[in-house]
Amino acid sequence: MVGSKVLETYLKENLQDLKSRGLYNVIDPVEGPNGPVINIAGRELINLSSNNYLGLATHPRLIDACIEATKKYGAGAGAVRTINGTLDIHVKLEEKLAQFKHTEAAIAYQSGFNCNMAAISAVMDKNDAILSDELNHASIIDGCRLSKAKIIRYNHSDMDDLRAKAKEAKESGLYKKIMVITDGVFSMDGDIAKLPDILEIAEEFDLITYVDDAHGSGVLGNGAGTVKHFGLSDRVDFQIGTLSKAIGVVGGYVAGKKDLIDWLKVRSRPFLFSTAVTPGAVAACIEAIDMLMNSSELINQLWENGNYLKKGLKNLGFDIGESETPITPCIIGDEVSTQEFSKKLYEAGVYAKAIVFPTVPRGTGRVRNMPTAAHTKEMLDKALDIYEKVGKEMGII
Repeated sequence: MVGSKVLETYLKENLQDLKSRGLYNVIDPVEGPNGPVINIAGRELINLSSNNYLGLATHPRLIDACIEATKKYGAGAGAVRTINGTLDIHVKLEEKLAQFKHTEAAIAYQSGFNCNMAAISAVMDKNDAILSDELNHASIIDGCRLSKAKIIRYNHSDMDDLRAKAKEAKESGLYKKIMVITDGVFSMDGDIAKLPDILEIAEEFDLITYVDDAHGSGVLGNGAGTVKHFGLSDRVDFQIGTLSKAIGVVGGYVAGKKDLIDWLKVRSRPFLFSTAVTPGAVAACIEAIDMLMNSSELINQLWENGNYLKKGLKNLGFDIGESETPITPCIIGDEVSTQEFSKKLYEAGVYAKAIVFPTVPRGTGRVRNMPTAAHTKEMLDKALDIYEKVGKEMGII
């Protein structure tokens, strides 16, 4: 095959550069379901890298709901939502989401990433400014860039810095609208946004409020998320969530006032130009939300397992940062060492993926542990034994 020599040289040089600096990510296909124990290359491993917080991705009730809806509606929705891809089951999901999030309405998208690409640029433009936490998720950063608004980063969860920059932006008179945007739970460190303080500042300076609760929904606030956890459901303008983490399926949503959702349905590009989520996935999401609204059993088990693993790793001497949620990083620092640590865990029977730059700042490489409701104490004890062995072998603890 003949192609561009310039492209070939560019790719070879840069791929080699990433590999030499410990920044090259190897994808390991999972053979079978993504549960608390997974199989990769014929090996059984304790899985601490999944976002399947509540174990719902493999739950029989969701699987049955997906199969039944697929038989009834077909494998795909067949069109974008605005033509004839909106099936009655999509409407049911959106009604359920609004009830779940305690808002007037909700709109479903194909992914959580799509939500941030869609919602920010549908409301903000070149005449506006966005105050964005410096550790916000990549999809938030990309959504902000797409809007062409002025992006003003504030120091992570630093309310004095946010207040100063909000005041400066407001008093400058340069912007028609100003938004403050934050993750609800920060996925790399597991800390929770200071939403009450953010809302206080937002109301003082008339800021639009936007919370991406991808890692808070199904985890905090009896499952309804970080906004509900703080009792702020009627004060946050945009609540963003995914249907692929705690909910266990695929997709995303924005919840808020009816006028906002109506606007997104006519102005957000992923809604207008991308085929709707499959009926089977929608039905499975509805089943998951019903389960969370009717029982806190899985959420309680998630927290119990998260606290157990966190305590075990801390007692062994690992740096687990300041996590306030089941997300538990083991911060190693150097990228090459982080990759080596993850590799040795794998060889010993634990799948815990290395997270390095650009996902986290340089020099803060970590293995991020995601215990789920589906893990047993025996699995977690075995994982802790392996962490101790590898940690001592590498001189980390």
